[in-house]
Amino acid sequence: MGYLDNSSVTVDAILTRKGRELLSRNDGSFQITQFALGDDEVDYTLYNESHPDGSQFFGEAIENSPIIEAFPDENNIMIHKLVTLPRGTTKLPILQIGSTTVKLGLGQQNSVAPQTFNFAGVNNTVETSGYLFTIADRRLLSSFVGVGSNSTGVSTIPFTGERLGQTVRGQSVTLTGINSTTLFGNNTTLTTTLTVTGLDSGARITVPVTISKTVTATSFTKTATKGVTA
Repeated sequence: MGYLDNSSVTVDAILTRKGRELLSRNDGSFQITQFALGDDEVDYTLYNESHPDGSQFFGEAIENSPIIEAFPDENNIMIHKLVTLPRGTTKLPILQIGSTTVKLGLGQQNSVAPQTFNFAGVNNTVETSGYLFTIADRRLLSSFVGVGSNSTGVSTIPFTGERLGQTVRGQSVTLTGINSTTLFGNNTTLTTTLTVTGLDSGARITVPVTISKTVTATSFTKTATKGVTA
């Protein structure tokens, strides 16, 4: 990781292997059709409403902060994506999946169905565009499939050693634990994380996923919903 010179506008991009392949064709087929913005590197506590030079300088410290160069680690970048919410919004949307953890045994299957609260005037809804589901270590699953509108999924997950993470889209997701003890070694359980992001609201939640050497009951604990003041 490094810093960029922020004295001028800079676009720093890292292409995936597929992106490099498309770009190398040099036939105009490489077209960027979607993008997202985030503010991971902004420290809003530096906003100083008591600046002696007036309101024009309230954000001076933020504007002069160094810009972090792009790096291809989905677990540490674009965590805080920018979203557009209706005017007058007083609470930030939050996600709830009905559980504090997801537990799987060998070959055991489980589904996660998120609900969004405090969004579009509704206190409990499934987002029209669905959700992105990201498993941090795909080696621990034998399948990872998005379900519902515009869903995507990987029924057989290969591991090349290049990337551990896997992302699918849907209104819910079905996970199946690995059916082999090869990765366990002397451990009785293996742990990774599942991150869910609402495509309409931008709300995000991360929960642990535990795979046990033996079949275990899935643990679901309903948690109270609390509004977050915007």
